[in-house]
Amino acid sequence: MTVMRIGLLFGSFNPIHTGHLILAEHFATRTDLREVWLVVSPRSPFKISHNLLPDTERLRLVQLALADNPRLRAEDIEFSLPRPSYTIATLDALRQRHPAHDFVLLMGGDNLPGLPRWQEAQRLLTEIDIYVYPRPGSETPDLITFPRVRVIEAPLLDISATYIRESLRLNRSIRYLVPAAVEAELRTLRPSA
Repeated sequence: MTVMRIGLLFGSFNPIHTGHLILAEHFATRTDLREVWLVVSPRSPFKISHNLLPDTERLRLVQLALADNPRLRAEDIEFSLPRPSYTIATLDALRQRHPAHDFVLLMGGDNLPGLPRWQEAQRLLTEIDIYVYPRPGSETPDLITFPRVRVIEAPLLDISATYIRESLRLNRSIRYLVPAAVEAELRTLRPSA
């Protein structure tokens, strides 16, 4: 059985947008990763929000966005795990389900300073490779001295899901911010927006 290196990009994807897709495609085609899986998080311990679309709707939007790309995949493993979702528990579950895969955590430099507060952070830093993409306005902390943390330059777009949700609420265009199929689905989910 061939070992595949799989990048894991976690997020609420509320909704998925072009910035997520460009980042995932970059890692899937310009690094040693064979695929990138977008792990849809039902509830992050750091993002408690009342504005979340239902889990299954966010997953459906990610699936629509990735439908024509064989190197990107929507992953729903956290839907069957206790909530809130902890990255280490998700990794353990993925390793159990896919023992032949070598997983790599993808994270923005703005999230790296908080990593020491994550559940079982020391395990993450010693057991898994972490590819960090710099974010504008955030400094990459000393954690890059850990041997399994590597900084990877990647193109970033300053698009936020909050901006997209607000645009929908105000009935403004979100064309090019999300794939056309995602926009069409969002319009059916929020017809009054």
